[in-house]
Amino acid sequence: MLIELDMYQTLAAAVVVLMLGKFLRKRIRLLERFCIPAPVIGGVLFAIFTCVCYVTGIAEFAFDDILKEVCMVFFFTSVGFQANLKVLKSGGKSLIVFLGVVILLIFSQNFVGVQLAKLLGLSPLVGLCTGSIPMVGGHGTAGAFGPVMEGMGVTGAATICTAAATYGLIAGSVMGGPVGKTLIERHHLLDTVVPEDDSLLVEEEIKHERHASMYPEAVFQLIIAIGIGTIISDLLSLTGLTFPIYIGAMIAAACIRNIGEYSGKFTTYMGEINDIGGISLSLFLGMAMITLKLWQLAELAGPLVILLAGQTLFMLLYVVLVVFNVMGRDYDAAVIVSGTCGFGMGATPNAMANMQVICEKYEPSVKAYLLIPLVGSLFADFLNSLVITLFINLL
Repeated sequence: MLIELDMYQTLAAAVVVLMLGKFLRKRIRLLERFCIPAPVIGGVLFAIFTCVCYVTGIAEFAFDDILKEVCMVFFFTSVGFQANLKVLKSGGKSLIVFLGVVILLIFSQNFVGVQLAKLLGLSPLVGLCTGSIPMVGGHGTAGAFGPVMEGMGVTGAATICTAAATYGLIAGSVMGGPVGKTLIERHHLLDTVVPEDDSLLVEEEIKHERHASMYPEAVFQLIIAIGIGTIISDLLSLTGLTFPIYIGAMIAAACIRNIGEYSGKFTTYMGEINDIGGISLSLFLGMAMITLKLWQLAELAGPLVILLAGQTLFMLLYVVLVVFNVMGRDYDAAVIVSGTCGFGMGATPNAMANMQVICEKYEPSVKAYLLIPLVGSLFADFLNSLVITLFINLL
């Protein structure tokens, strides 16, 4: 029996899953203690339910998740509005250092995948299908490079990449919160929290007080940025590289933000835009989790399970030994670690969700909320495409 949910029903199901996740996190102390995001809690339970229905032949669910992409673009456009020149300058040295850390991560994920594949007697290209294509790249890059790998002779490469991205989405979400929490408590990092310059990230909340009448204006600004962003994305696609669909909207939003800031001709309603972005993030994650097809993981052969386990172990060691130490061994570094788990194995929204639960439990981290969206959204996909292309040509 095929149960089809249209886009409205899919959106409603995502909201129910979100509410279920929040309810369970409040009731089950273990979930709250390990900082598991609410969409992951409810979404994984729903995904298990749909998997059982599929495997037993009771029912198969089909979702119209077109609104998932809309919510994702709205969220990243709101992130783009935060990137005024003052915030970008405040990144300074930390931004360059973290960029270096991410570039090393991308190279390392591909190296680990290729070497493990060789040890298992598989084609190095199969290992590449479980490297940074699905891990840092997520489902978008997996969908783009899967057919390319199939064209190079890897049978079922698209399925392998998609399944690996699905696994990474779950693993990155589940791993990020607990790892960040453990580092904070083991090293007593709350003592290193620097409470100042919160206005850099929140965009002078006093200056941008929230008023109900301003929310329509904020929505209009987001929509205009998204519209202009489609033109920018079309121009970027002419380079032949693979970019996420939201990159143009982020660039447009940043331009609008800075033009308004420095010309003084119009006001950017940052408080309202941040609220709308937060709602969009929650809805995107809810839809992303309920549309997971867990049986794709069960269909993976034994060697591929080993490849994914190897990537998980590598990520755990990398964030604890490299990211945490290089980024300063302080509270900000621990929050960055939780975020890196998210976008290093899944997607930037998962990184934001991981950091959100950490910051709600402890203290806000301006540095982490600045670096993760900037690098994860603006730089990581661009650099990842270059590195993947390099590895494909070398192999």
